[in-house]
Amino acid sequence: MKNLPLSYIEIEKENLIHNIKQLRKFIHTKTKISAVVKANAYGHGDREVVKILNPYVDYFQINSVEELEKIRKVTKKPILLLGYVGKNDLSKAIKLGCILCVFDMRHALLINEVARRLKIKQKVHIAVDSHLGREGLMPKDLDIFLSEIKKMKNIIIDGVYSHFANIEDTADFSHAQRQIDTYKEVIKIFEKHEFKNIKTHISATSGALAYEKNNGFNNIVRIGIGLYGMWPSSYLEDKWKSKINLKSIIRWVTHVAQVKVLPSGHSIGYGLTYITKKPTTIAVIPQGYADGLTRLLSNKGEVLIRGKRAPILGRVAMNMFVVDVSHIDNVLPEDEVVILGKQLNERITAEEIALKMGTINYEVTTHISPLLPRIIV
Repeated sequence: MKNLPLSYIEIEKENLIHNIKQLRKFIHTKTKISAVVKANAYGHGDREVVKILNPYVDYFQINSVEELEKIRKVTKKPILLLGYVGKNDLSKAIKLGCILCVFDMRHALLINEVARRLKIKQKVHIAVDSHLGREGLMPKDLDIFLSEIKKMKNIIIDGVYSHFANIEDTADFSHAQRQIDTYKEVIKIFEKHEFKNIKTHISATSGALAYEKNNGFNNIVRIGIGLYGMWPSSYLEDKWKSKINLKSIIRWVTHVAQVKVLPSGHSIGYGLTYITKKPTTIAVIPQGYADGLTRLLSNKGEVLIRGKRAPILGRVAMNMFVVDVSHIDNVLPEDEVVILGKQLNERITAEEIALKMGTINYEVTTHISPLLPRIIV
């Protein structure tokens, strides 16, 4: 590829398509897939991912009106907007066309009023809190709520949903089963109120693998992390990797800005956190925490140059950091640097970076700056 920018994110189209096809095989044929592309498609690039996945999925799921504005330009598929939309943004969301979530009675009344003014019948999915302790109605309040929302002329109840709290990290299924049992009771309450053909969803990638499988318990699953070739947890990876081959779709690429030799006893970076013990050849890398490379990788992280690992020396700065290339022959300015992904026979994974940061792979990729160009290869 010619005329590439200094720093960019590569998205491998064929691997993304491979991943959705792999996951589709383990989901019931009648179950619809909602591709989760919130948070800039977990940092991969929402518009780019939506364009590729458009023929392969039934819905897209996002979190905000700002995301809706971006991806509505590249897809006509139904979009689940499952984040909270405030009263000042409801008109824009409804005009753009989406399925809104409802958190509580106050929220339902707001949506109904705005939809009435716009003369639109707005589809909604009702969020129910089944032992997650986050957004949504409590099951005990559903009878009164459903009796009231049926009177709202500009709302169409299209679905009901919830979220698992701890289905991916453990072989102990007890809390997940408690959630499932509660959610089944919730659906019965909806049926009692004559909502018999509504859409239901509780599972993300982890729930699809640990619970739904090929059983079709619900008619939508929300697939996020698996699309991007990452596992929700090491537990599920160990359990499923022999049956599902997920491929990474991302490479975070930049290029060496400068190469020079520092003498022994020379400090590197802010805070003097690294002092050379011998003459050291360093490469200056033009990325930093403003680009999504966290300071938590200071004196811990590594990058790939000429297919070899180069350790980060000193603190990661806002737009720059330094690596040791003393062991790599003939490193030159403009040499390719891979921060995340594969170079020759070596690879740095989001899971590896997450372990050094003390976090999860989701956070590693979603931290990547949306200002970096996304390039489909």
